Amino acid sequence: MTSQVSSPTEQADGSVVGEQRKPGGTKDVRRLDRVIIRFAGDSGDGMQLTGDRFTSETASFGNDLSTLPNFPAEIRAPAGTLPGVSSFQLHFADHDILTPGDAPNVLVAMNPAALKANIGDLPRGAEIIVNTDEFTKRALQKVGYDASPLDDGSLDAYGLHPVPLTTLTVESLKEFDLSRKEAERSKNMFALGLLSWMYHRPTEGTEKFLRSKFAKKPEIMAANIAAFRAGWNFGETTEDFAVSYEVAPAARAFPTGTYRNISGNLALAYGLISASRQADLPLFLGSYPITPASDILHELSRHKNFGVRTFQAEDEIAGIGAALGAAFGGSLAVTTTSGPGVALKSETVGLAVSLELPLLVVDIQRGGPSTGLPTKTEQADLLQAMYGRNGEAPVPIVAPKTPADCFDAALEAARIALTYRTPVMLLSDGYLANGSEPWRIPDLEELPDLRVQFASGPNHTLDDGTEVFWPYKRDPQTLARPWAVPGTPGLEHRIGGIEKQDGTGNISYDPANHDFMVRTRQAKIDGIEVPDLEVDDPHDATTLVLGWGSTYGPITAAVRRLRGAGDVIAQAHLRHLNPFPRNLGEVLARYEKVVVPEMNLGQLATLIRAKYLVDAHSYNQVNGMPFKAEQLATVLKEAIDD
Repeated sequence: MTSQVSSPTEQADGSVVGEQRKPGGTKDVRRLDRVIIRFAGDSGDGMQLTGDRFTSETASFGNDLSTLPNFPAEIRAPAGTLPGVSSFQLHFADHDILTPGDAPNVLVAMNPAALKANIGDLPRGAEIIVNTDEFTKRALQKVGYDASPLDDGSLDAYGLHPVPLTTLTVESLKEFDLSRKEAERSKNMFALGLLSWMYHRPTEGTEKFLRSKFAKKPEIMAANIAAFRAGWNFGETTEDFAVSYEVAPAARAFPTGTYRNISGNLALAYGLISASRQADLPLFLGSYPITPASDILHELSRHKNFGVRTFQAEDEIAGIGAALGAAFGGSLAVTTTSGPGVALKSETVGLAVSLELPLLVVDIQRGGPSTGLPTKTEQADLLQAMYGRNGEAPVPIVAPKTPADCFDAALEAARIALTYRTPVMLLSDGYLANGSEPWRIPDLEELPDLRVQFASGPNHTLDDGTEVFWPYKRDPQTLARPWAVPGTPGLEHRIGGIEKQDGTGNISYDPANHDFMVRTRQAKIDGIEVPDLEVDDPHDATTLVLGWGSTYGPITAAVRRLRGAGDVIAQAHLRHLNPFPRNLGEVLARYEKVVVPEMNLGQLATLIRAKYLVDAHSYNQVNGMPFKAEQLATVLKEAIDD
């Protein structure tokens, strides 16, 4: 019997769907071009693990994808409450995509709190899979439901699938010597198995993962695998799920190469290791754990075989102090943190500016001020990175635009730090750090050569003919001072925070010398070679949307929507925020309107207005979540038509 495919139909969310009957005739299979799934439950329900495993299998299948983990800051928020809801959203497609998606097509809700916290994001017609075992009277009252939404008709606009996930999981594990509580913990694997059946995801990788994760607990390992398989079999046999779905691999979305799924923090860690290898320098990380940067410390600690040394300090100040000492000693030195930690590190960043040593300061931005929103994303540290030090202490700033781009941004930050002997701020954020996407693993020959020459002998001749070493004698092209490794005979020199004399590095209180050194340090940063800003403007637009950092995905998706509807708009995205690309002023002058969307109250727009006297229109959001493409498309459409 051959499969027959009906004519594709356009769905309300833009997905293209075809329908075919599986050989054997038991269940229908519908073909989609993309799907957005959100797993939601208590922070102890394993939603992040469930989403991560579904993502890994989707990546191995060959779809393009983008993810948005969203979880509370508390280690264990009160069970069954709205503040305790943890979710994981995955957008996967058979074509190139840029964001985790605006609205889920499918919500898996493990309890009433998960349903109530997420129902407002669902479009009409979306499918909802609920764990009915958790919809008890007490659980409903805890989140403000007077009656069960499963029975009162409030969910009639959706495709509701009531499934007793807990009961089915416990029943599937009755042969194992587990308590009911232990068995219930596997319900996320049952849900994962069901969704894997619904969307034809591979299963081998998840079973291999479970065998590895629980290798020392064979009973738990076997139970999780059994629950996962039971979920798959339930989807295959139950009458409630008459349709499964196929999303073909995104074969045309990627250039030829070897790909893997990668998060922003993992890509950044790999970029730092690659930079150290390309520079032929040991990598030293001095860090204090802080959300959402801690994963970089965890990852780098696993790679001692690449000459990586990680130091978990007692506080933020000690972390950067150790890193700066490692830079003085000849290492590629890094410190990682988030916004509150940058504030604590600011004095030592200023010391690094004065010492003119290479140092990477990685800021994974989060909601602020103070402790703020530790697990939510924001872009509000730009002005802190630019000006957050006493005195005139200029620092280059680099910002990645996607999770995979964190790898290249780390290499670029290292290039600048090593070439120009300066601390560099790398501004990622929680959205990039925890989100993931496919990443093409580069060939070694594609990576830049970052090797540096240490000072090896005298570099200056005095009037009497004596050859000496001047630690602040500069390269005429880069204005970088020599990097002298301690212990090199004849290269002893003074370091410290007090102003240096030009050339000799001796302490100097001379006003003219201080003026000269301040201006020279600024000139060094201003003279850093960065690529010109590229502008995507195929139709001679009059409106430009300018972004930086993680707004790239939502902005680009919004621009695609507008152009698809016949609107004309240009787009540019900044990686280098200090110094700006040399052609930025000329680019801005070409457009009648410049719109700058940011997850802050207009920090880049402020810098643009001040430096280029351009009336940049700021569009801002500070709710801890990334922009939605539809939201930006509406704003940009209004700017075009205004």
